[in-house]
Amino acid sequence: MSTEPPGPKGVPVIGNSGQYAKDPFEFITAVEAAYGDIAHFELGPIDTYMITNPADIERVLVTDDAKYRKPKFQDDAIGDLLGEGLLMSEGETWRKQRELAQPSFLMSRLSSLSDLMVDYTEEMLADWEAGEVVNVHLEMARLTVKIIVEAMFGATIDDERVRVVQENLEPLGSRFEPNPFRFAIPDWAPTRENREYRKALSTIEEVVWDLIDEREGTQYGDGEEEPMDLLSVLLRARDRGEQTDENLRDEMVTMLLAGHDTTALTLTYTWYLLSQHRDVEERVHAELDSLLDGERPTFGDVRAMEYTEAVLNEAMRLYPPVYTIFREPQVDVRLSGYRVPEGSAVMLSQWAVHRSPRYWDAPLTFDPDRWLDERADERHRFAYFPFGAGPRFCIGKQLSMLEARLILGTVCQEYRLEYLRDEPFDLRGSLTMHPRQPMEMRVVERERERER
Repeated sequence: MSTEPPGPKGVPVIGNSGQYAKDPFEFITAVEAAYGDIAHFELGPIDTYMITNPADIERVLVTDDAKYRKPKFQDDAIGDLLGEGLLMSEGETWRKQRELAQPSFLMSRLSSLSDLMVDYTEEMLADWEAGEVVNVHLEMARLTVKIIVEAMFGATIDDERVRVVQENLEPLGSRFEPNPFRFAIPDWAPTRENREYRKALSTIEEVVWDLIDEREGTQYGDGEEEPMDLLSVLLRARDRGEQTDENLRDEMVTMLLAGHDTTALTLTYTWYLLSQHRDVEERVHAELDSLLDGERPTFGDVRAMEYTEAVLNEAMRLYPPVYTIFREPQVDVRLSGYRVPEGSAVMLSQWAVHRSPRYWDAPLTFDPDRWLDERADERHRFAYFPFGAGPRFCIGKQLSMLEARLILGTVCQEYRLEYLRDEPFDLRGSLTMHPRQPMEMRVVERERERER
């Protein structure tokens, strides 16, 4: 990586967007290793400052969060996809949306969703056979789509519509892969990529509107208790004049896409890591066997899944589905002793910080015990932020973690999964971090393994 003289703000200027686009993960890793707390590079036409000091990350996301906003370049790039949903809205609009949505994500409500999560997982397992090969990422995505639709739309989605959603995720995701030339191509240009993106977005919107139409008229329930799925909450708010149909579209497209993707990826990377570390896998099995004794996991069991939760945390440390987030300072700010100007992009990279030897011992080692011993109390709490932090932390964090533990607890009682390739998979950067190759794994029945 070439190094240029310090830039006008005093921050080292390194690389360019071409290097980032070629391999964002290699680029981010190299920048953090070489420059530490802060580095400056150009992401297309945008001055970007990568921040990797946990104290500065806390300052951006929590202490001084009022000085920052979601960057304008994301408004332009993602705005037509997610609109003014919770991920993209700002200011008073965001505060009202967050307050409106919060009851749907309270643990008191999520606890009632445990059975449906296990039901859908058992439905998936009924289609598996010992010895067959499955694409685990696709399987986890199908499962989490079904769960998020019933949990937050109050509806069910059939296999055909799940297939339609999955088929259209690829052209949507490709639009957001790092590409320095995309800044120069307007959205209206009739390129093949733009046409495929528009077609995929239209198809996803049709699925969402179909689900909304199915729920119309049921948002008040048929008894004294009103349903608290997010769509019912928003429909009632629309009836009061507090929401529009456009708001409904934005929030529910956001929920469908973001609500299933990160959990599916977390589980995919967890299955891969377990297959590579039999000692860890055996400890997970032992914990679940002792706790569940072959019974379905329940909400009451989840709190006792201590080692299983540590495994999920460690998987998200090594493979954070959201691998970097951006903020834009609305005034000049100081980070790591340097002035970062208003209007620039501040990059906070989970990938860089989660894997940094400055904050983690043996950072590339899969070691769930680091979440259970004294090391958990010694490190800075913002050395790990897979769900973001501060006022805008992911509203679905508790839902995702509950879902992941219940799915693991259900699958691991029956099967283990064997990764088939000799070499690790490659990673593809988009809005989230995806495996580039199909995650093909063999289904192995655990009972037969015990009998042997």
